Amino acid sequence: MKPLPIKSAIAACLSVTAASASPAGYFELAQGAVFETGDTVVSEGRRIRLYGLQSCLRGTPYTDRSGTRRDCGEASIAVLAAFIKDTKPVCAPVAEQSDLIFVVCYAQVGNQQLDLAMMMITEGYGFASLKPDGLPVHPPYAVAEQEARERRRGLWRFKDVQHPAILLSHAARNLRSAP
Repeated sequence: MKPLPIKSAIAACLSVTAASASPAGYFELAQGAVFETGDTVVSEGRRIRLYGLQSCLRGTPYTDRSGTRRDCGEASIAVLAAFIKDTKPVCAPVAEQSDLIFVVCYAQVGNQQLDLAMMMITEGYGFASLKPDGLPVHPPYAVAEQEARERRRGLWRFKDVQHPAILLSHAARNLRSAP
């Protein structure tokens, strides 16, 4: 399967009007997909990641309103699984990296086509992925993330949620400085 250029994939995502059949180049996520994280699934033997989305890292705790410690990564997975189950999105590959296919996915909800990564971010269960220079991979996702944060949506309701980009940058810095 040859990936579509990102602009073509996004344009196709916005111009498709019927969700009853996948447009050329698109595929549906198979029933029984295995969720590695809140941004990556394994479907029919392929590792698939939503382009521009960073989920909470598994094992990263937050404290809910009742004072119970929860796993932020598991919360992201639960919401992504629910969105996929409820909306049955179709996806188009936009890039490949070794064993990983990056995709854009859209879901038909009523008469609206919604970007699955954007849904995760606006609901506060996903974050905009950042490039090594710290800039967002897809700037509209960073805008949506800031709005979700300001409105205290999803995981942003909890004071001790740790942004995965900060955790990942600390880990990378520690790796570079290790002997």
